[in-house]
Amino acid sequence: MRPSVTPGFSYIPLEETLEIIPSQRSIFIGIPKESSFQENRVALTPDAVAVLVNNGNRVVIEHNAGERSSFTDNDYSEAGAQVSYDKAEVFRADMIIKSAPISEEEVCLLQPNQVIISPVHLPFLKSKIVEQLMKKKIIAIAFDSIKDDSGTYPIVRSMSEIAGSSSIMTAAKYLSNIHSGTGILLGGISGIPPAKVVILGAGVVAEFAARTALGLGATVKIFDNSIYRLMRIQNNLGRRLYTSVIDPKALQKELSTADVVVGALKPINGVTPVVVTESMVETMKSGSVIVDVSIDRGGCFETSRATTHENPVFAKHDVIHYCVPNIASGVSRTASKAISNVLMPIILRCSELGGIENVLHSKQGIRNGVYLFKGCVTSQTIAKRFNLKYTDIDLLMGF
Repeated sequence: MRPSVTPGFSYIPLEETLEIIPSQRSIFIGIPKESSFQENRVALTPDAVAVLVNNGNRVVIEHNAGERSSFTDNDYSEAGAQVSYDKAEVFRADMIIKSAPISEEEVCLLQPNQVIISPVHLPFLKSKIVEQLMKKKIIAIAFDSIKDDSGTYPIVRSMSEIAGSSSIMTAAKYLSNIHSGTGILLGGISGIPPAKVVILGAGVVAEFAARTALGLGATVKIFDNSIYRLMRIQNNLGRRLYTSVIDPKALQKELSTADVVVGALKPINGVTPVVVTESMVETMKSGSVIVDVSIDRGGCFETSRATTHENPVFAKHDVIHYCVPNIASGVSRTASKAISNVLMPIILRCSELGGIENVLHSKQGIRNGVYLFKGCVTSQTIAKRFNLKYTDIDLLMGF
């Protein structure tokens, strides 16, 4: 049967649909002074503020917010920011940028429909804070969950690099006589063997601890239960090293002769496994140094307990323990620059695209950091912990 066309059929051209490019919009950005325990960082540096202001945005920063990172109010003022002595005024901004998690006191200052970018420390997050943020329909983004185009977490990696390098520099300091150490030079000299460094873990922290220790001339041995990570760290370092799975007998043997032990194990379900028992610590040399970078998630030494930057060490079984959470805050200027380098382009993109929602629509990596979106919980971990309804951010974005 031959095909036929009815007289009522006609070809009607459809209008071409084009994407409407959002118009640029000025964003009002607030940077409060951090009052959290041991937080010395600031989320945006004066250089980053200057870029944002020069692109038509408004920035208000609380008095002395950058002081503990050696950035003065004058630095920010010259960059174009408004310096305010009133915290409430800072929290009236469209977007709040913080280097520490939001506190209960600060939640009360937040305005409805604001955007807040800050880290989230799940072990310390309270349901009361989540409920108030939901009630105010806040868009909350955890900057430690933001991914870049390569799928990595740029801020977490930067802080891990800092923690790894700092751990070895700290250990070298406490081996010296100035800090009542045994007077050992980490790298040794001609005719005298170098110090022995044992690293627990083979992630980014461990890699940069190993880089620093090897750079100073120390002998390095690495333990981890992932063969893949052990192979990767050797490949990244470009040299063969002593590596081993965490076998208790082999580990105890190496601990007994180590001068420095760095704990940098990856947490399991949010908690770091304890792999070094108190009896193992008892066998370590008198005056040796433990730096437990994993203390943020409980620590991997049975003898560890959290200390502060003001009182960073204690001795147990004649072994010096350095167990300061948030090690990166001890070199706050470098850490602040690292955070700022990631956040400034994101904020600038928000301005260019007319707001955070347009950026979230176009950037999956930034969507990954959203844990609250206008009253909806978009983090499975937070929803499960507080027994709240979970909503996929992609559904809210219309994907």
